[in-house]
Amino acid sequence: MKLVEKFEPMIIFISIILGLILSNISLIAHNTDYLITVFLCLMLFGLFLEIPLSKLKNSFKNVKFSLTSLIINFIWTPLFGYFLGSLFLKGNIDVLIGFFMLILTPCTDWYLIFTKLAKGDLALSLSILPINLILQIVLLPIYLVIFFSNGISLDYPQLAYSLLIVIVIPFVASQIAKFILNDDHIGKISSLQTYFLALAVMCIFASQGDLLLKNLDSIVKIFIPLIIFFGANAVIDLLISEKINFTYPEYASLTMTTLARNSPLALAIAINSFPGHELISIALVIGPLIELPILYVVSKFCLGVKNTRLFFVCNYNF
Repeated sequence: MKLVEKFEPMIIFISIILGLILSNISLIAHNTDYLITVFLCLMLFGLFLEIPLSKLKNSFKNVKFSLTSLIINFIWTPLFGYFLGSLFLKGNIDVLIGFFMLILTPCTDWYLIFTKLAKGDLALSLSILPINLILQIVLLPIYLVIFFSNGISLDYPQLAYSLLIVIVIPFVASQIAKFILNDDHIGKISSLQTYFLALAVMCIFASQGDLLLKNLDSIVKIFIPLIIFFGANAVIDLLISEKINFTYPEYASLTMTTLARNSPLALAIAINSFPGHELISIALVIGPLIELPILYVVSKFCLGVKNTRLFFVCNYNF
């Protein structure tokens, strides 16, 4: 994991502060919409460059781990996330959608940092990455239609156009670039994705600073269902791992793979799919500010479970 990625949460936080400061300059605040899409597309281009899609088949080598992870991420999590959002965010459909989009997208980068902190199986966690990426791209629009077609007027042509602009084009461009560029060039371009994300976040808050301040109470409410989501799923991961006899590294990897979320990809889709609903995007950016500290605490919780040597003692070599 590159050094800049380890400090990504701090970089994003600084970007939010800079954006709020720039929101007071009307010339900047009213001319950032185009830049947001450009920076997000560049960020996703860098992300897709480093996703090892050629190793997709490796996702299924550990069948028990892969199936468990996919069931939690793409069946249990959408249902549980929608229940929590409806319970705590009812009445604010934009914040609810932002929360749901955050919950539905498994992380494709910093979850590896926390897997390492928890002494999980990094190779196993990395193997599940390609299938997680593909499924969240495919399923996110479907779940939005299933859960929110009655709550908000979904513009289906706009949603399709959004996927084309921020997903399909960067993805196709990245696959072409892999045939043209060598590994050094690919690595240099991929290393810039955090900076492009930071620039996009800065532009979002520069253009919507007033909206954030006027709806701060609504945005802060997203923290309650997020904390419940992480806490409940951490316990569920532990119980499932015990039930199906996972080793400790498998348990730690499952926990981080099913807890860490991937807001940048959801953010790119939200920006282009829901024009005029800026609170969705703001909720997606604010979410990780509570997520990252929680993941650190969970990594220590995992280590505590390991040290108790309760149900892992029979299948893990201490």
